[in-house]
Amino acid sequence: MSFVKYRYLIFVLLGTAYLLVFFHRLAPAVVAVDMMTDLKTGGALMGLLASAYFYPYALMQIPAGLLSDSWGPRRSIVFFFALAAAGSVGLGLAHTVGGAIVARVLVGMGAGMVFVPTLKILTHWFEWSKFSRMSGLLMSLGGIGAFSAATPLALMSDAITWRGSMIVMGAFTLIVAGLIWLLVRDTPKQSGFPPLNDYSPSNTAGTEKIGVLDGIFLVVKNRLFWPTAMCNFFGALVSLSINGLWGGPFLMHVYGMSRAQAGGVLSMMAIGLIFGAPFWNWLSHSVLYSRKKILMISQLSGLCIFGLLAFFTGNFTKAELYLWFFFFNFSLSSIVVAGYSAVKDSFPIQISGTATGILNIFPFVGAALGQPLIGWYLDSAGAVGGRYPVHAYSAVFKICLISLLAAVVASTLVKETLPKRRAAVKKSA
Repeated sequence: MSFVKYRYLIFVLLGTAYLLVFFHRLAPAVVAVDMMTDLKTGGALMGLLASAYFYPYALMQIPAGLLSDSWGPRRSIVFFFALAAAGSVGLGLAHTVGGAIVARVLVGMGAGMVFVPTLKILTHWFEWSKFSRMSGLLMSLGGIGAFSAATPLALMSDAITWRGSMIVMGAFTLIVAGLIWLLVRDTPKQSGFPPLNDYSPSNTAGTEKIGVLDGIFLVVKNRLFWPTAMCNFFGALVSLSINGLWGGPFLMHVYGMSRAQAGGVLSMMAIGLIFGAPFWNWLSHSVLYSRKKILMISQLSGLCIFGLLAFFTGNFTKAELYLWFFFFNFSLSSIVVAGYSAVKDSFPIQISGTATGILNIFPFVGAALGQPLIGWYLDSAGAVGGRYPVHAYSAVFKICLISLLAAVVASTLVKETLPKRRAAVKKSA
């Protein structure tokens, strides 16, 4: 097999794993009402159950970077993705809230070891000029995973229950882990190909080994790292809380939708992600030649779009709900193609896994806080006939606007990296 074909095979396998990461992350949104009934729990405890994925996911990001840079990204992905498979099966078999929380913790730990090692592998298999495009395509595959956690999961749950769905997807996760072990290699050299030696001009300073603690301190003490991290944190606090849990109950409670109908609307968030990531990448590299401008525009758009839901919570038509969920996620999908690429290029290649791993902590800490806090607020407002009222959702959505505003402010402080890279390309031409 040629080098080009082989590296795209690697991308497809890793992309499939990332697709499953999104499925496991967002699956509770569609089946939340069934899970609450089956496990006999309320909104606050359901929020804790769903967020049990995000706490270990966030905690695994520094180990993900460190293990990618030391133990190797392929080994890291396979070992922990098998753990995620076991957690998914365990969730399907759980009959208590405590058991379900433990299972979600295992899923979060396992899924947390996919994104950063995948970026590390792509760094070695694709030229830096192609890296942003490939990370955008990776995010689009994540969007397909998010889509699979909407309408397809709703239909599967209708056929084999939510428990059967979790068991089936756990088995599929284990199969993908096995294929990655058999076919993926960390670097071209391990497969008999010459190395690319095509690192970004901004992160080629020296090839000496950087220690683990030195790498962490190099990232966290860089003040230019923090605006991107805060943009990630505050944006995900809202988007992953809606995407990953409360979007489904909101549609069922306020608009009286069935699980399948709510899944259809939520699938538009996935489609927004599929189309949004490549769009923002194209806009940043072919039109505006700027990552910072992309982040500012997208975060401001997300704030304005969410404001419509906060102030007109129960006044949307079904068609308008489809459009809203599409454009909200479309707007916020720029963070991977702009934010992660900027951070990767800001540090030496030796610690690129550590840098992206630390950055990847922040969105999941945000989600881990947002999901139970929203559930707690809804519980405090009180359910009527087993449903939270529209005024409760409206009030909590207005509070969420504060977080999105903070993301906009953080985006204005992000360091611009793309113009320097373009200049470097022109100079070397």
